[in-house]
Amino acid sequence: MTDHGLPYAPERLERKPDVGASGFFALDLRAGVVTAVEPFPEARKPAWKLTVDFGPVVGTLQTSAQVTNYSREQLLGRTVVGALNLGRKRIAGFVSEFLVLGALDPDGTVRLLELPDGVAPGAPIA
Repeated sequence: MTDHGLPYAPERLERKPDVGASGFFALDLRAGVVTAVEPFPEARKPAWKLTVDFGPVVGTLQTSAQVTNYSREQLLGRTVVGALNLGRKRIAGFVSEFLVLGALDPDGTVRLLELPDGVAPGAPIA
């Protein structure tokens, strides 16, 4: 943690080492539409359970996301970016199947990545 309790302050973060194009393209990053948002009181940190439609090939997947700075209404129907092939993670008895992507404010608050209107569920992110 940094001096001022801001673990993600850009001026304090070192650049990560190169992974090469193959490292990046190994990730399955896709657009998806949030179809359900449920409370997750069992989680240690405040979080929502999100169900996201990633189109006809992938289908729907669920994740636990610490994005309680967004209301249920702000999340429902929103197009998000997900990393699909990082493996499943069990969180308080719930299986999280992907990672929803966002930018981190200096205090760790997540601001979800935004895509323009018309991006189809399942569209790859490159």
